[in-house]
Amino acid sequence: MKQKGDLLTVREDVRVLDATIRDGGLVNDFYFTDEFVKALYEMNVKAGIDYMELGYRADKEQFDVNKFGKWKFCNEDDIRAIVGDNDTNLKLSIMADVGRCDYKKDIIDRNDSAVDLIRVATYINTMPEAIAMIEDANKKGYETTCNIMAISNAQEADVKYALELLGKTPVDAIYVVDSYGSLYPEQVRRISDTYLEIAEKYGKKIGIHAHNNQQCAFANTIEALATGASFLDATVCGMGRGAGNCALEAIVGFLKNPDYKLAPILKFMENYMVDLRKECTWGYDIPYLLTGLTDQHPRTAIAATKENDTKYLDFYHMLIDRD
Repeated sequence: MKQKGDLLTVREDVRVLDATIRDGGLVNDFYFTDEFVKALYEMNVKAGIDYMELGYRADKEQFDVNKFGKWKFCNEDDIRAIVGDNDTNLKLSIMADVGRCDYKKDIIDRNDSAVDLIRVATYINTMPEAIAMIEDANKKGYETTCNIMAISNAQEADVKYALELLGKTPVDAIYVVDSYGSLYPEQVRRISDTYLEIAEKYGKKIGIHAHNNQQCAFANTIEALATGASFLDATVCGMGRGAGNCALEAIVGFLKNPDYKLAPILKFMENYMVDLRKECTWGYDIPYLLTGLTDQHPRTAIAATKENDTKYLDFYHMLIDRD
């Protein structure tokens, strides 16, 4: 498709979502202090960010509440303790993972919730339940998006079929998700074109959620944006699982919309992220590069990094020797 906008264009359809607590929570098991979350919330308000993702709405029957911080579950009372009535322009979101969320019980009516957006995360093979979750959230009054994960491992025909199915649902936006950080900008452009062709047929938007295994998260995000993506995920300092995500400060600095402010983000980084980096680790490292190059889940790279394993060639051979 033709490039949408340019370096000096303000695109009114663009929405930036801060996923620091949700994706960053995968680094520290969601043990963020209330002070941190409150400060991040206030930062997003001041910076003009459109959405803040607070975490997951995980099923407490499946996940031990004693092994995770509160943002794994995003109880309504915990959210209200941070945002009150959220009398701001910032919208709030949570992620609901297919098979890991008791959505019929735990996602209440929008009128009784502080949350605005339910983001459904799914793989291709769990699309029927994802659609049921989207329809349920829509009936309850929420905006909805769908993140189709691990598309780099999926058949193109299956992805197109899934997009057609989603197009017929009330979902507002469908995300290109580079789960393994294995995609390059040229591939993201082609994939975004496919998503847009089908999404626009049904009046849907598309988004991009990029991981930084090959240090392409920012490049892939702006490539999808140039192609026509409207929803852009990012995290402060790129905090996220393994190699992390597109950095919020980078995307805000790139966008020319005067409604977005960089200064509050930099101040938050000074006050909170410098110390947090001393407590937990994320970001580009050689094992993440290698799982990205081989299009594999980063779980092995996460383990190698935690163990300070620097036998990179052995690790690479282990990856490429797999059947």
